[in-house]
Amino acid sequence: MTIAPERERTTRSVEPPEDDRPVSRSIPQLAEPAKLKAAGTASVVIGALLLGFVAQFVGVSHLTEARDQQLAMDAFRYDLANATAPVGQVGPDGKLLAAGTPVAILEIPAISVRKVVLEGTTSGTTLSGPGHRRDTPLPGQAGASVIYGRQASFGAPFAALSSLSKGDRIIATTGQGKASYTVTDVRYTGDALPAAIPSGGGRLTLVSGAGIPFAPNSIIRVDASLTSAAQPGPGKVVGYAALDADELTMEGDSSAWPLLVLGFILLFVALGAFTLSRRVWGRWQTWIVAVPVFLAVGGFTAQQVAILLPNVL
Repeated sequence: MTIAPERERTTRSVEPPEDDRPVSRSIPQLAEPAKLKAAGTASVVIGALLLGFVAQFVGVSHLTEARDQQLAMDAFRYDLANATAPVGQVGPDGKLLAAGTPVAILEIPAISVRKVVLEGTTSGTTLSGPGHRRDTPLPGQAGASVIYGRQASFGAPFAALSSLSKGDRIIATTGQGKASYTVTDVRYTGDALPAAIPSGGGRLTLVSGAGIPFAPNSIIRVDASLTSAAQPGPGKVVGYAALDADELTMEGDSSAWPLLVLGFILLFVALGAFTLSRRVWGRWQTWIVAVPVFLAVGGFTAQQVAILLPNVL
């Protein structure tokens, strides 16, 4: 009786189906838990960054504006006491006033505003307070003076301009003394222009955004006639044609782009460093250090975004 040879038992490994996509062969595929961890980390980072943005615009911006205003007030009082406060477009040294130089104190009792006015109307300047447009005379002098102020962020000095009405007083203090104005009109985009200024008279126009905060749908302009004696002004050095585009209404300051890029670079560097730290040092220890850093980077980046945004927001 012939016994048939036992069949060889072959063991074949079952391979997973191959991904036909060429790119997938060169990109590591994360397991499901790793994907969830990565998504959670990204969510926390983005959340911290957004929280930094919100904190900057809602809270920190008002604190930084208050600090800048206090410093400007101290500097301007010193200049007034020493009779060195600017009275024109150039300073005592004969050079054009630097952006951010204190030039006046603006008081609007009806809306409880008392702010130092700074030279220049770029978005970077109006972070620290209302800005005087360089091509116009200083308040109190003959002619049309123009001052820009923010509507919602960085102290929001002109948030309540729409509450002003005809007859309200505005007081401006400069190196030539106090000047009094009376509100004559509140205008919005598309309204008729004011009447011509009488010979030897003066007018002050306050400019800001109008409508929803951070998304204005119009520009508000409050015109006020000079009721005190007009002060003499030096010859004009800078005219409207000499203004940069970022000094005009609803324009941002493009000089913030390099710092904004730096902010994002810092964010990615910090993200990489804390990702490595989480593996080496520990999760909770890393987050305790990482969250404040991301908030700080978010706040710094948000300030650069604020400079890029229009100067009256």
